[in-house]
Amino acid sequence: MTPNWVGQEELVTPSWVGQEELVGSGASVTARSVTGMLPSLMDAATVSVSVTPRDETDSSTEDSSPVFELRDVNVFYGKAHAVRDVSIDLTHNRITALIGPSGCGKSTLLRCLNRTNDLIPGARVEGVITYHGLNILADTIDVIELRRRIGMVFQKPNPFPKSIFDNVAFGPKVTGMKLVGRSGMADWVEECLRKAALWDEVKDKLKESGLSLSGGQQQRLCIARAIAVKPDVILMDEPCSSLDPIATARIEELMVELRAEFTIVIVTHNMQQAARVSDRTAFFTAEVQPDGSRQGVLVEEGPTYQLFTTPRERRTEEYITGRFG
Repeated sequence: MTPNWVGQEELVTPSWVGQEELVGSGASVTARSVTGMLPSLMDAATVSVSVTPRDETDSSTEDSSPVFELRDVNVFYGKAHAVRDVSIDLTHNRITALIGPSGCGKSTLLRCLNRTNDLIPGARVEGVITYHGLNILADTIDVIELRRRIGMVFQKPNPFPKSIFDNVAFGPKVTGMKLVGRSGMADWVEECLRKAALWDEVKDKLKESGLSLSGGQQQRLCIARAIAVKPDVILMDEPCSSLDPIATARIEELMVELRAEFTIVIVTHNMQQAARVSDRTAFFTAEVQPDGSRQGVLVEEGPTYQLFTTPRERRTEEYITGRFG
């Protein structure tokens, strides 16, 4: 059945979208354990990666159909051709990692999934991107509702200059979410903070500013804020790049827990992180054109275990073993 937001007149993007609130995602995944980490990527020798693939039969009800189907996607910034001819399926109930060197279009492609590239002057996307079978590039799509369903957590934690409670409650309030009971909002804020593994650390200071938290806590607050609007997909753009190893480990644990409920797509430069948390991995690279410009292309995509141990493409092997990148 076509959702009620398809065909509605597109709303004007409010000023807070992209800075204060791009919240998003809900699905269903089973756990996958990764027992090893990649060795030092500075070693150009052949790398043996110890990765235990997730048991694909551990949930008879798991839906492995694609949430997103991208076909011949090209992204332009003005005349610059940033991403070229990408076709990929992003599967329901999985964590998919996008890896590759800087400038290969990973974040650009990620932003296509909830049309936040629309906010960049001169940006243009060509091709087909379907979300549950609906072309999200169509003019009839309600972009605001799309961004509610497909939320984003950014590279740098960006809590609002509000209390911890109001950071989480903001999305439900502005979207008019109906919560049951006199204490509905308070209960929902608590539930979201629990899902983000933050409740025990902040339950006694909910009225304090979200900016008073540590970097890792702020990022978990942003995750709680994203899931507060009951999204379907969570996009994460290098969510641990500005965090220390302890905070990074906590976010990774949280991602593994959240995939029981949400479909997650993560951009990361950390290949150990991709090996630890993702079910599938897509490797991108940047090809230099005759005029000197660089275009991001998808080299290969597949189960994380397969891509890190027996990649099909030589460029993938060279990247994950540190020969280039």
